[in-house]
Amino acid sequence: MARPKQFDEEKALDAAMRAFWRAGYDGTSTEALCEATGLGRSSIYNTFSSKHDLFQRALRRYMADKNSDTFAVLDGPGSAKDKIRALLWRIVDAPDDDPLGCLVVNATVELGTRDGEVARLLRTDQDRRRAALVTAITAGQRAGDLDTRRDPTDLANFVIATIGGMRVAARGGATRDTLEAIATVALDCL
Repeated sequence: MARPKQFDEEKALDAAMRAFWRAGYDGTSTEALCEATGLGRSSIYNTFSSKHDLFQRALRRYMADKNSDTFAVLDGPGSAKDKIRALLWRIVDAPDDDPLGCLVVNATVELGTRDGEVARLLRTDQDRRRAALVTAITAGQRAGDLDTRRDPTDLANFVIATIGGMRVAARGGATRDTLEAIATVALDCL
């Protein structure tokens, strides 16, 4: 008879997510996952089947958490420009003691061209975020809040690229002033 689990799977998944977020997929060894989660190797593999499975589950969890915040902003009150400003300023105002960047950006750079499963997961995530941005941008253009000479999808891709670039810059040590300047220029382009 199998023994019941003696740990909180959700806490273990959160700890693994932070380990992958900090060091990347290749840079996170099984030993590092054991240390981060407090679990033994057999518990990790019995629960998550493989490092790759654990990574995908951690990435999905990260996406769900970040996207729920993003969608709440985009579906909330305010003009389209205010909503985009709020998304950009979440990066500007991120705590200095948590310079991990973005797990989605990190996974895209590390695995996006060599891991088909992760690439599909990343594409699906980007498509969802793009669609939400296109909806907000289209509404903003109708309201006269945003430039109507540009295609909403092009603007959504620009916002996604700006956010990704800001997260990379933040992970590389960019100052708050630098991130604020990037966000301000991006808003001026809308």
